[in-house]
Amino acid sequence: MLANARMYSVTPECKAAWRSIYDWVMSSAGVEVRHEDHDPPKLLSDLWRRDDLACVMMCGLPFSLRDPQPVILAAPVPSAARYGGKSVYWSDIAVAKNSRFASLEDTFGHRAGYTLKDSQSGYFAFRHHMLQKFGARAEPYTDITGNLLNPRGVIKALAEGRIDVGPLDSYVHDLLKGSDPEFAAQVRVIETTDPTPMPPIVATAEMPQATVERIRSAFLAIENEPKLARARETLLLERFVVPEPSVYRVQRERAAQVERSPAWP
Repeated sequence: MLANARMYSVTPECKAAWRSIYDWVMSSAGVEVRHEDHDPPKLLSDLWRRDDLACVMMCGLPFSLRDPQPVILAAPVPSAARYGGKSVYWSDIAVAKNSRFASLEDTFGHRAGYTLKDSQSGYFAFRHHMLQKFGARAEPYTDITGNLLNPRGVIKALAEGRIDVGPLDSYVHDLLKGSDPEFAAQVRVIETTDPTPMPPIVATAEMPQATVERIRSAFLAIENEPKLARARETLLLERFVVPEPSVYRVQRERAAQVERSPAWP
């Protein structure tokens, strides 16, 4: 069985911190796993289709759509004040630091970008926000650039002037500001979308319920574990919770709304 935290391993420091957390959890629970990097440009969707995942972060939208549904082990609660102690995140709608745009409406008539069409934070949150705020009228952008892969790709495209506006997973954005501030400083946020539940850490491999409960208990104990204080600080982690699978229905419902509206290319 394998473990992977690529979604939020946004810098080498973050990757090492996640590994230390996973190793502590699995050791505490008495479960043997192997770490598999699955680094870009490999697609996360290929990883999430596997049936041997023991401890893997998965976007809430594909989680809500996958059949059979994975088992939720835990979900992070970010420590930054803007999350209010809740296991939620959203998309920061960003522009280049030195651009002239001060509002989302200012970007109309220009160029937008997104990560991948199966991404909640990198595509659907932005589209749903536009739909809720401006309705299902003609899309306001002259050009749409997709397949930017991840928030780093969006920031790079903004900094290089290839797009004028794009969405960033808010937790990724905060991690970059902490671990790679020079890179993150190339953009600024002009608006944010509504929050949705944080991506869960899941298992698709068959495990006894007692094993699942031991893993969950280990995640819940992390907030008080002195050995993981540095990892929590690096990852801006307050604690973990175990959400109900039903909370991720909102991602599926919002995605369905977007799919019924005129689609971006």
